[in-house]
Amino acid sequence: MDDFMNSISISRRDFARLLGAGAAAAVVRPPVSFAKPTQSVATPLAEGGIVRLSANENPYGPSPKAFKAITDSFGLACRYPDEHNDVLIDKLAKLNGVNHDQILLGDGSGEILKLCAETFTGPQNGKLVAADPTFEAILNNASANGAEVVKVPLTSAYSHDLPKMLSSAKAGLIYVCNPNNPTASITPKDELRDFIATTPTQTMILVDEAYFHYADSHDCDTMIALVKDHPNLIVSRTFSKIYGMAGLRCGYCVAQKETIDRMRQNQMWDSVNCMALAAATASLDDLDHVPNGQRLNREAKTFVTSELDKMGCEQIPSQANFIMFDCKRPVVPLIQAMKQQNVHVGRLFPALPNHMRVTIGKKTEMASFLSALRQVMV
Repeated sequence: MDDFMNSISISRRDFARLLGAGAAAAVVRPPVSFAKPTQSVATPLAEGGIVRLSANENPYGPSPKAFKAITDSFGLACRYPDEHNDVLIDKLAKLNGVNHDQILLGDGSGEILKLCAETFTGPQNGKLVAADPTFEAILNNASANGAEVVKVPLTSAYSHDLPKMLSSAKAGLIYVCNPNNPTASITPKDELRDFIATTPTQTMILVDEAYFHYADSHDCDTMIALVKDHPNLIVSRTFSKIYGMAGLRCGYCVAQKETIDRMRQNQMWDSVNCMALAAATASLDDLDHVPNGQRLNREAKTFVTSELDKMGCEQIPSQANFIMFDCKRPVVPLIQAMKQQNVHVGRLFPALPNHMRVTIGKKTEMASFLSALRQVMV
């Protein structure tokens, strides 16, 4: 076996074949026993009966095809994933109608956001302009890179105030999270398209579409098709949400080749591991996984939002796998009280100090959430 392992040379073609045929299962016997799920399965997120609705994770887990690809790829653990990135990139390029050199993979979309901050903001490049509130990681990345961060409040409809964001002088990068985290709200597609068309080319635009697959509004659309005409546009995606791979870490962005090349200069080599690559590649072959995840999220969300309506809780219309609602009192004590009930919800977002963000889990988890909320809201 040792001699055989030492002689292994897995090419890009072999890797693609392995994902489909499970060849690596014959190379390495898994040290633990894995179930063969017939539907998406998730490992319990915490011990002690904690209901974790704090991180916008997908409670249903990866596709069964992804589970199989992970176990079948154990034989790749001794190899760097250099060539095997190309297998996933080829699939993503085809899926999104772009060229291979317009895709950059990342260790989750979090790495993509960090690369954008490092490449396009800072003392030499300019400010980061973002909504308030929005996903905070890229704001921290830009600050660490020495950039000034300009926060522009959301509109009364909880969309990005694009004219005000554009008016900020010397912006190196404008960040648009759509649907937005933490509000689960969207910025209308026509407004966003006009914004992209009118933004000066020296200012980069990053549209974060982490939650795109959950949006069912006709007023929300991907901006990937605009990349070909706008060299300053970057669109990021992730496998952490609808594909249920938050713990595996795999994301990507679409941009023009020159932009990708600039970002790659700041990237660590081989930042996506071989098992994440295998799982992501296999996930794209499971045509039922996304619609099933959308349906399950919609059903659980309909259940909890109707109950919140009965409680008189005013909600921001949600286009994601989480919701945000007005508690009409400071939310921090409520968050702490919910934790005492073994229900973990989202953290404080200072721009909306009375609002609670809660991830849409399974229906049973949402029932536990509602029970705890009714107790702490008394």
